[in-house]
Amino acid sequence: MQAEDTVQLRERVREKPSEDLVRYVNAPALARELRVAFEPQMQIHLAHTVMLARQNIIGRDDARAILGALTEIHAAGPAGIEIDHGLEDMYSHLERALIRRIGPDVGGRMHTGRSRNDLGVTTARMVLRASLLDLLDRVLAFHRVLVDLAARHVETVMPGLTHSQHAQIITLGYYLAAFADVVSRDLARLEAAYGRVNRNPLGAAALTTTGFPLDRQLTTALLGFDGLVENAYDAIVSRDDVVEAAGAVALLMTNLSRLAEDLWIWSTLEFGYAELADRYCSVSSIMPQKKNPGVLEKLKALSAEALGDATAAFAAVKNVSFSECGDAQAGANPPLHRAIDAAITALDLLGGVLPSTTFHAERMRRLAEIGFATMTELADTIVRETGMSFRMAHNVVGKTVSRAVDEGKTAMGLTTGMLDESCQDLFGHPLGLSPEALSRALDPWENVCVRTVTGGPAPAEMARMLADAGARQTAAEERQRLRRQRLESSRQQLAREVAVAVGS
Repeated sequence: MQAEDTVQLRERVREKPSEDLVRYVNAPALARELRVAFEPQMQIHLAHTVMLARQNIIGRDDARAILGALTEIHAAGPAGIEIDHGLEDMYSHLERALIRRIGPDVGGRMHTGRSRNDLGVTTARMVLRASLLDLLDRVLAFHRVLVDLAARHVETVMPGLTHSQHAQIITLGYYLAAFADVVSRDLARLEAAYGRVNRNPLGAAALTTTGFPLDRQLTTALLGFDGLVENAYDAIVSRDDVVEAAGAVALLMTNLSRLAEDLWIWSTLEFGYAELADRYCSVSSIMPQKKNPGVLEKLKALSAEALGDATAAFAAVKNVSFSECGDAQAGANPPLHRAIDAAITALDLLGGVLPSTTFHAERMRRLAEIGFATMTELADTIVRETGMSFRMAHNVVGKTVSRAVDEGKTAMGLTTGMLDESCQDLFGHPLGLSPEALSRALDPWENVCVRTVTGGPAPAEMARMLADAGARQTAAEERQRLRRQRLESSRQQLAREVAVAVGS
């Protein structure tokens, strides 16, 4: 055994980790750490060492040696780490690699004023912020798809449904603009979560900071954080950063599943609104006519998986003592990242599915014409044209629709005579609505155009809302650019600090 290998973290216990502990716990955790956390943890080691030297907590020569060895380890990457499952985690492996290069007296100084507790939560926040940034990229891209597609379908009329029944006339553009607003709120929730994730816990040490004069603001700047998790106890024991992100991802996926469900139904023969591109469909091994929208079923399944993983993240924290506990610290991370991966997959798929889908405008318009979704506007027209109260007009139209259904007529089969008869039966006089007014009321496009109230589907109002959505998109893209720019600037600053320290 090399002398430096006697410097390790298991002095309190006499036995090595059991084979079962290694197989089921330590080895899988180490593999994941090396895969996703090597880079951020190396940045933390470099930044902490630079800070220790700046604060004269360790000597310049020691800092130069530590930073030089860390640079070598960093350059070699995870593949350069010699695995020993007698060691508990990636940090233990990295410290051993450092000490083997420069000895325990110098290498052992890197961890001054620090614990694996604050190292671990800082690493976890850096890994999570990177995942959230990737997810935000996808949400922004999908929002752009929705807004662009909505603009192309401002005049594509279709029935709007309530309780899965024809209700009022909308447009496909209006539907997509509504969903774009939902996604913009998902974006806002994820941005807010990112802002609270991107706070620096480093310097909290095990629980209460340390007696060494650390400069936490310096490591905050070098690691690209937006600020501190100031209270050290809070920094170590809280996990609301994880569960908040999990909640935002779960809601995003719930929303996406509703869109996937609509597209799935719309692609049936019975609806006939939409047909997915062949490249997103599957076939049957026995039924040659089949073109299955399997990608939408996958999207709904991904949503279910993400919801389950988000629940697991919450469950890992629920009823855990408000102290440093392994189940809250480690248990919530893997399911959250699985949920984020599912959301990224779903957004990538939907971002390809939607623009390539063929929407059958004539089919949607025909159903909008015949399905009695114009009846609210007919009642409103009666109010405007005759002065009748809305409730009385509602009664007249309702009675007329009931008769039309009994006679096998569609909405386009309604006549002023039918309205007169209904009014006569109800109120003792004919209605007297003109054929021209009835025709306008039964025209789906006129139903759209008359709804000019703020938030309605009329073309001018749609143009305003889509312009606002585009402006929000541009502003959000700029915020995302600045987030990434800040992290890159911090990486460059850290690299300069290390180069100066190593070269001094």
